[in-house]
This record gives sequence, structure tokens and C-alpha cells, in this order.
Amino acid sequence: MEVGAFLWEDKLAVAALAWCLTVALVAYAARRPKRVYLLDYACHKPEDATKCSYEASEYFVLKSGRYTADSVDFMRTIFLKSGLGNETYVPSFLFEQDGDPRLATAIREAEEGLFSAADAVLRKTRMDPEMIDVVVVTCSMLWPAPSLSSMIVNHCKLRPDVKTFNLSGMGCSAGGLAMDLAARILRQKSGGYALVLATESTSLNWYFGNNRSMLVTNCIFRVGAAAALLTSDPARRRSAMMELVHALRTHHGASDPSFQSALQREDEMGTGGVELSKDLVCVAGAALREHIRSLALRMLPISELLQYACAAARSAALRAVATRGAAAQGKVAQPPVPDFTQAFEHMCFHPGGKAVINKLWRLMRLPDEMVEPARMTLHRFGNTSSSSIFYELGYFEAKGKLKRGDRLWMLAFGTGFKVSSLVWVALRDSRVDPDNPWADCAHIYPVEVPL
Repeated sequence: MEVGAFLWEDKLAVAALAWCLTVALVAYAARRPKRVYLLDYACHKPEDATKCSYEASEYFVLKSGRYTADSVDFMRTIFLKSGLGNETYVPSFLFEQDGDPRLATAIREAEEGLFSAADAVLRKTRMDPEMIDVVVVTCSMLWPAPSLSSMIVNHCKLRPDVKTFNLSGMGCSAGGLAMDLAARILRQKSGGYALVLATESTSLNWYFGNNRSMLVTNCIFRVGAAAALLTSDPARRRSAMMELVHALRTHHGASDPSFQSALQREDEMGTGGVELSKDLVCVAGAALREHIRSLALRMLPISELLQYACAAARSAALRAVATRGAAAQGKVAQPPVPDFTQAFEHMCFHPGGKAVINKLWRLMRLPDEMVEPARMTLHRFGNTSSSSIFYELGYFEAKGKLKRGDRLWMLAFGTGFKVSSLVWVALRDSRVDPDNPWADCAHIYPVEVPL
């Protein structure tokens, strides 16, 4: 009798323990962040009639009659050294008779880019627009009413309860920021879908003054737009392109030089534009160095971190001993740099400009092939701001670089100064869709671009 009672109590204890474990596992599964996948993306490719060769660019500048001879010479020098080719796209107003940008021109530019990209990504993924739960649209320099996200809701006929977000003033980093925002929302809901769109308004921000620090934007910024469809639906993993495994955002705006590195303002004559500071490259280098250091601690394997720590300690000791002699000879020993190829097979850096790409290349001591996609994207499409990383992703696919299991580091940075990193794992090999922006020209790349 006593043995039976003991066994009965033992069974109750085991059952209670099993129940508690089941409840704990269910609660953990419910609270655990959902995995987020990139189903697909699409880039807007403007009409060939809006391509801007060097000759066309110079014609527009001279035709306007608004620039001094010194400004014309300055822009000519910047354009020829910018790393841009002769097939980037400019806003259509430059081809019109009066050549004056208006709000209607900017709205048309936004609609053409956002609508074509959104339609393409929904078509490629065979997604019913009514399944979209979240819309995130980023455009730094255009804030119409109704908003850009409202324009997407109207164009795509989305549900009344769709959650919409508009990101403005975020600069070139906004593409990565928008993806991170959408992913954070999706991680709270299994089976959700988010449509992310990135563009910039070059029409209303073309500069017609003669301030040199504001003329640079005319030479490097070009028209572009892109859309991406993210999901937290585990059933779509098999058809997804990549999985987002890590995100990191850093904001360096507490530093005055960082905050003032790129400002929208009016010049001395009241002409509006975007001023790029002479210290921009140095500011970018410092911010990227800090951001990369934070990412390294999260992504590099332990063996590489230990090797880097030993090399850094040894380098610091040697520099302390040899500082005076090296300084006398004008030589300063360079500190060691972690080998990021141990963490990523591919690196997708925002093609913000030749100087910034070269700064990253030297800072991280990367082989040329790692920055090839950024340099080629700058050459073919220019700096399209927040959508640039998607055009660069298109280059990876067009050249067949991505293989299943590869890790891709996507790095975007811009005004503020803000830096955003997204780390992806490829779930399938590269493929070239008919609407890939490189489909008709990938065979001629890479091309020689002076450093």
C-alpha cells in the first residue's frame, strides 16, 4: 500500500514537472523573436532618355545659365573624378524646355520609382497586396501630403489596417534603417509581411547656386528607387532569398562635426541645397571605425578576435617603443585590422562616393574584389542614396556571386552621421531576373575606374 502510494505521488510529480516544462517551452516559443526573410527585391530602372553622360551633364549646366565659370570648371573636375560613368540617371526636368524643378516634378519622380519597384517585387513574389501588414517608405528630401506611404497604399490597394511608416531626413543610411525597422516589427508577429521602399528626391534638391560645398551633390547623386518584401512566415523560407541574422545601428550625431557633415540649407543668395562638409570623409571614417569595431565583437569568430587582440597589444607595445624614431622619419606604424573575410563572404557597402569607398577599402585593408560591387554600382547608377544598396545587391546576383550559405554584410551610412549594418545568410544561389538592373550590362563589368 505504501509502495503504491509512493509510486502514485511520483507519477504526479513527473506529470507536474512535464506540465511545467511544456508551459515554459510554449511561453519561450511564443516570446522568441521570429526569423525574418527577404523574399525578393526590385530596383527601378529609369527610362534611357534620362541617362546623363558627361557631355549631357555639361550641356545642362551651361544651358541653365545659373553658374559662374568657376562653378562650371569645379563641377567638371568633380564629375570627372567622381567615379560615375556615362549612364547614370538624372531627374526628367533637366530634359524639359524650362529646366525648372517643381513639386509636380518631384511627385512624378517619386511615383515613377516607387510604383514600378513596388509592382515588380509584388509580381516576382506573387504576393497578394492584401496580405501586406507593414509599409515602410524612406525618402529624406520629399515630404508630400498625402504621404509617400499613402501613395503606396492607394496605388497597391492595401488593407485599411495596414501599418505605415515614413522615414525622412535619414540620408543614405535609410535603406538599411528601413529594413531593420520592418524586421523588428515582423519579429513580433509570425506570418507577417512588410513592404519596404527606398528612394530619394533629386528634383527639388538640384542645386542652382555657386557654393562649392553644395555643388558636389549635383555631380554624384542620381535617380533611383527600390522595394523589398520581408516576411516572418516560416513557411516562406524555402522560397526566400536571404535570412536576416543580425542588425546593428549606430548614431554619431552627438558629435558636432558628425551632425554638420551633411546639411540641407540655403546658401548666401537664398538658394537651397545640401552642403557636404570638407570633413565628411574624416567624419565618415571615424564613425565607420567605431561602428565596425562594435560589429566585430558580435560577428567575428573567437579565434579571429583573439588573434586581433594579441596583434593589437603587440602593435601598441612596439609603437610605444619606436614612436620617436618613426616620427622623426615621418613613418607611423599602422594598427592591426581584423580580417572580416573570416565573418563574411561578401560585403555590400553603400556606394556613397569614390572617396568614402576608398576610405573603407583602406581602413579595413580589403582585397579589391570586396569593394568591386560598390565601385561598379557608383559607376553605373551613381549615388542613389537610400536605394543604393539594392542596386549593389543586384550586381552580386548578376555576377553570380551569392551562393547558398554565404554571409553578406550590408553596410549603409549617411547624414547625422548614422551607420547601419545588416547581416544576411543566403538561402539560395544567385539568379538573374529579367528586371535585374544589371541584366543588360553585367557582361561589361567590372570596368577600370581610377582610384
